[in-house]
Amino acid sequence: MSSVPVTTWSLEQNSPAELLPAAAPDGDVRIVRAEVPSPEFSRFLYASVGGDIRWTDRLSWTYARWREYLERPGVETWVAYDRGTPAGYVELEPQDEGVVEIVYFGLLPAFRGRRIGGHLLSYGTARAWDLAERWPERTPTKRVWLHTCSKDGEHAMDNYQRRGFTLFDTVVELEPEVTTPGPWPGAYPV
Repeated sequence: MSSVPVTTWSLEQNSPAELLPAAAPDGDVRIVRAEVPSPEFSRFLYASVGGDIRWTDRLSWTYARWREYLERPGVETWVAYDRGTPAGYVELEPQDEGVVEIVYFGLLPAFRGRRIGGHLLSYGTARAWDLAERWPERTPTKRVWLHTCSKDGEHAMDNYQRRGFTLFDTVVELEPEVTTPGPWPGAYPV
C-alpha cells in the first residue's frame, strides 16, 4: 500500500470576540441541533460529507460506539438544512478546562459553493462558545479549536481563517493512501 504526505493544520479562537460571522445565505437555510442521539443519522452525515474527501476513521465504528460517543454530555451535532434537506453539519465535543473542539464540519457535495459553509461554521462556532449555557455542568468555553488537513476541501482553510480562527500548529505525516469510500460509487460529480 502506498503512502501520501498529509498536512494537518490546527486552528483556534481564544475569545468569542474573535468570531467573524459570515452572512446567512439566500433562501431557506436553517440550522437545527440534532438533540436525539442517532447513530444512523450521524453516520449518514459523516459518510455523506466526508465520503469524497476520504474521511475513514469512523466508518468502522459499531452502532454501540456511535451511541456511546453521541450520548456524552455536551457532544452536539448542528445540522444545516436547505429547504428541508440536510446540507451539512458541525459536530462539537467539549474537552477539559473549557475547551471545545469542532470535531467535524462540512457540507454534502451538492451543497458546496452556495455560501452555506461560512454560515454553518459561524453558527457552529457560536454554539461552541455558548455550549455551557446548554450544559450547565460544563465549564464555560475559554477556547474553541479545530483541525483541517490537505485532504479537506480546497476552501476549508480560507473559511476557517475568515471566521477568525488562527493557526497554532502544523504537522506533516505519511498516511496510507485509501480510495474514496463513498457513500456509494459514482455519487459525486467528476
